[in-house]
Amino acid sequence: MDARRGAAVSDVDDYLDALDHPLREAVARLRGAVLGADPGITEHIKWRSPSFCHGGVDRVTFRLRPRHLDLVLHRGAKVRADAASFVFDDPTGLLRWPGPDRAVLTLEGAEIDARTPVVVDLVRRWVRA
Repeated sequence: MDARRGAAVSDVDDYLDALDHPLREAVARLRGAVLGADPGITEHIKWRSPSFCHGGVDRVTFRLRPRHLDLVLHRGAKVRADAASFVFDDPTGLLRWPGPDRAVLTLEGAEIDARTPVVVDLVRRWVRA
């Protein structure tokens, strides 16, 4: 089964077991790090990808591309009324902002492991923002 199609996969373990992707192992390690970033983080499959919730709201989603991983930082499925006033400090300069309360961090190959500590810090602060 191709986990990227996601039709029958509802569990993240099942998703990763079925995943045929060159970054599979690094993605699995990053998943563990994201889960450890805050004790309130849970996971499920949403948008056919691993998504991480805090307080029952989707906040971080993995988006796998052929050669890289996008880590999408968001505040739920819909734009919130307070989106324009949302502020998040990115001292790394690594985040791309497609919206006022939505950021994307693109990681290629070996960057996934090398940047894991930075990702953990960003995720920890993001889910609390």
